[in-house]
Amino acid sequence: MSKAVCVTGASGAIGSWVVRLLLERGYIVHATIQDLEDEQETKHLEAMEGAKGRLKFFEMDLLNSDSIAAAVKGCAGVIHLACPNIIGEVKDPEKQILEPAIQGTVNVLKVAKEAGVERVVATSSISAIIPSPNWPADKVKGEDCWTDLEYCKEKKLYYPIAKTLAEKAGWEFAKETGFDVVMINPGTALGPLIPPRINSSMAVLAGDTETYEDFFMGMAHFKDIALAHILGFEQKKAAGRHLCVEAIRHYSDFVNLVSDLYPEYNVAKLPTDKQPGLLRAKNASKKLIELGLEFTPAEQIIKDAVECLKSRGLV
Repeated sequence: MSKAVCVTGASGAIGSWVVRLLLERGYIVHATIQDLEDEQETKHLEAMEGAKGRLKFFEMDLLNSDSIAAAVKGCAGVIHLACPNIIGEVKDPEKQILEPAIQGTVNVLKVAKEAGVERVVATSSISAIIPSPNWPADKVKGEDCWTDLEYCKEKKLYYPIAKTLAEKAGWEFAKETGFDVVMINPGTALGPLIPPRINSSMAVLAGDTETYEDFFMGMAHFKDIALAHILGFEQKKAAGRHLCVEAIRHYSDFVNLVSDLYPEYNVAKLPTDKQPGLLRAKNASKKLIELGLEFTPAEQIIKDAVECLKSRGLV
């Protein structure tokens, strides 16, 4: 009998890869989406090998426990990716970002525990690690580093606030209840997109002019981030937070790499000192490497991402 795993936010850029890899591994997948009628959420998942018979859709609202309960029923694990990721101006941060991220995480954990789920692997972010301007300049940032919330409030950086508070709420719940929770903290997610919609981190390559000093710490391939979540579920020894980047790099390193690989794109070269407090590091994601993850090299990540955007006429 195949094990069932619930994937929240299944139609997104990382979620779609998680579903694909779980189906390849023989799992039954309970995929949660926002709208069962929306083909942009369902069609690309239904087309996957193994989807017929092993993929079930559930319409889920993070703030509605009954909708979560229906999706996790009968599942051995939950991979919780759903989170509001808003590009552009935030009119009401409390309603648009903070409440769904924090309350949503707690609701998923609570319902999963009640349903007898073995373990929840939740997606946090490097945005719960940086920006952290007061971190010692000679020390590599990793799982022991947390985002500076005061700095974020001053600069109105709501996404890192949401990711940090949501992750902390998750750990608080795990501590109070003894529930088995594992967190994955991915960097900028790039690679070949499976869903029809472009995700926010791929916008970095599609002509975005932001300098990202508060948001960039390195990148990882969609497939590697998806696999990190699955290894986090499958491997009993996985515990705590897991930084997920192929290396710690500055945003300027990333941009310069893109312009070396694709000189025809006129990507603006950046000064290399925009992130003085971020020490570069090669095997920064040691915990995931020890679980057996082999990271795709940076050049390949960028090539896969750019070729995907090219094929969709976006660059």
